[in-house]
Amino acid sequence: MAEPNLQEIHDLLVDIAHEAGRMMLSARPSNLSSGTKKNSADLVTETDRAVETMVSTRLSTTYPSYAFIGEETYVPGQTHLTDAPTFICDPIDGTTNFVHAFPAFCISLGFTVNRVPSVGVIYNPMLDELWTGIKGRGSYLTRGALSGVERRERLPLREPEPLAGLDGALIGAEWGSDRSGVNFEIKSKVFTKLAASKENGGAMVHSLRCLGSAALNLAMVAAGQQDIFWEGGCWAWDVAAGWCILVEAGGVMVGGNPGDWEATVDGRKYLAVRGTRDGKNDGVVDEGQKGIIEEMWAVIGDGKMFYES
Repeated sequence: MAEPNLQEIHDLLVDIAHEAGRMMLSARPSNLSSGTKKNSADLVTETDRAVETMVSTRLSTTYPSYAFIGEETYVPGQTHLTDAPTFICDPIDGTTNFVHAFPAFCISLGFTVNRVPSVGVIYNPMLDELWTGIKGRGSYLTRGALSGVERRERLPLREPEPLAGLDGALIGAEWGSDRSGVNFEIKSKVFTKLAASKENGGAMVHSLRCLGSAALNLAMVAAGQQDIFWEGGCWAWDVAAGWCILVEAGGVMVGGNPGDWEATVDGRKYLAVRGTRDGKNDGVVDEGQKGIIEEMWAVIGDGKMFYES
């Protein structure tokens, strides 16, 4: 099999993302028209399914030999990420936001080779923001596609500052749809400790942000607008695109559990850290990133999240 042409794949994914954006903007979802997968916080709409069908049809037509993993067609125990070239799609990341018309939802389109995120495309149609990355070629934010006057900026959006520590950090974190059990208890304890004052044994971070979309959280870290994103429970389709964009902006991804330096795309536990001035856009942790990773892991302590793949 010939080596994938990452630029051509990127260009097709961008076109698909814009088509998906038009489908989302033309829909009129509501709580009444949405269904649930697991509980009342895990929503799915007909638009999710329609977008994924469009994506898989277009990709299989152009690249029939490449694998495809999509959120709405994933089969537990049967769908697995392999070393083969693979498209990974979340048709609407942030479905709850989509249903409520909260402007933080997107399509997330990743492409992996040997399980390494190599192309990433994230498009938020409501804000007309397109986040893209190609392995070895940098990552970008493009605005203005709907108006026809595009403005493209390389990520990160500002000169990276040193990572001083958690007490100077803005952190992305999500509750997820699991609201009981050990994983929920760990998240609750960690969120409390991150927010609490140092006098009360906390880290006293600048603040926590819940965007409701793992892909957009990763884009914020890549842009340098969040310092960290910590998450457990999301899936490969939530992170594959953002992972590529993050690394190409000088950021790194490690595991969400303490000591896990070798995160995997389908590992379901993630800790993303923005780039620093010393970063080389190769995904290798530098000293500044290492310090804040270990500080975050210390907050988590002995707790370990566990999610079935």
